[in-house]
Amino acid sequence: MNNTTPNPNPRHVLLVTHCAQGHINPTLQLAKRLTRHGDLHVTFLISLSAYRRMGHTPTLPHITFASFSDGYDDGFKPSDDIKLYISELERRGSDALKNIIQESRNKGQPFTCIVYSILIPWVATVARSLDVASVHLWIQPAVVFALYYYYNNGYYDEIQRIASGDDPSSTSIKLPGLPLLSARDLPSFFGASDGYSFALPMFRKQFELLEEESNPKILINTFEELEKDAVKAIKKFHLMPIGPLIPSVLVDGNDPSEASSGCDLFRSTSSYMEWLNSKPKASVVYVSMGSISTVSKQQKEEIARGLSLTKRPFLWVIRNIEEEEDFLSFKEKLETQGKIVSWCAQLEVLSSPATGCFLTHCGWNSCLESLACGVPNVAFPQWSDQATNSKIIEDLSETGVRLEVEEEGVVKGEEIERCLELVMGDSKKGEEIRRNALKWKKLAKEAASEGGSSFANLKAFVDHVCS
Repeated sequence: MNNTTPNPNPRHVLLVTHCAQGHINPTLQLAKRLTRHGDLHVTFLISLSAYRRMGHTPTLPHITFASFSDGYDDGFKPSDDIKLYISELERRGSDALKNIIQESRNKGQPFTCIVYSILIPWVATVARSLDVASVHLWIQPAVVFALYYYYNNGYYDEIQRIASGDDPSSTSIKLPGLPLLSARDLPSFFGASDGYSFALPMFRKQFELLEEESNPKILINTFEELEKDAVKAIKKFHLMPIGPLIPSVLVDGNDPSEASSGCDLFRSTSSYMEWLNSKPKASVVYVSMGSISTVSKQQKEEIARGLSLTKRPFLWVIRNIEEEEDFLSFKEKLETQGKIVSWCAQLEVLSSPATGCFLTHCGWNSCLESLACGVPNVAFPQWSDQATNSKIIEDLSETGVRLEVEEEGVVKGEEIERCLELVMGDSKKGEEIRRNALKWKKLAKEAASEGGSSFANLKAFVDHVCS
């Protein structure tokens, strides 16, 4: 825990999130924003493995960090039993949650509200058993929220028929409040071949819990201007867009803690940033497939070929590259054109004037970060919500294009070159995409700034729900 001393009698909010980095990042940004809306203290509860991964936990005003053991203190490994892990997380997490709620009461600082993110519905069950208000934080787009709701409420057969591909005559689906969606636009969990069978029952349980509440409010990491129809699609729920939940320095610059907590984006002395900032404006292709997705050797080779064909400088993040001896054999050749790193500070890269395009897996955090930085995308979705996110990028914001996958599941180098040139080249389409990217950068900033839609929604939440 950090040593920040809270005010004597602030309102006290507990934030609980899954251990995945893509869940921690937006939840931590929410914690910081909550403390800027009045006299409020936040306790941030995560598993011990996630807490350790954070390294030196930042000292932030009015935020305390707490952790619990989920039985996988060194982190979940691909060889581990996923069902056992989920079971242990719920069992141990529920006990830890009960303890921290009771401890806060004993200290005379009871939680006025618990906010919890996706894939941990047991938090709401524990909160209800101890008579504490709970609010769900949906960290994916509103379109995806609506899709999971419809899947569990009246549209299962239609969605499953599209997702499974069993009926060649069914190629697209139109659901209330959502754009026309094809099979390739749906979350991968809907597909019969997806290995993450634990996810759909957890989402179903989540919606069952929400429907048991009267007028449930759901905080959602998006902004109204981006998803105005989807936000209003489900009438029985009150979705409150409060995004983009990214570092404040990118949207309103009102968080002084960022400069002292490792979030000062513009003072890097990293070698890759020195290299990047030496390049001409909007000339560099940034490539990253996120922190979870695994890309095959064949696909890496096709990405390399596509980048080579463009003859444009690139910054490519390949995790654990030192372990890939076969790829290292031509790394030296590739780096005559670009730079390959095992990790980078993504917001630094996206904020650089030299970055002209983001070849991305379309994780929602990455989508929002690129929108807020005004960087166009070439979408290469891998799993979960990423296919739907790429639909939002290509057709709703119109800030990018999506790669076409060959039958064997690989994107060829020529297709990568085509899309990169379409986005970065001199065509009318490329100019329109880049113009849209700058438009959405402005809209994202306006939404999160004082007077904007997301700012107002978060203030209303603090005023009425956290009191």
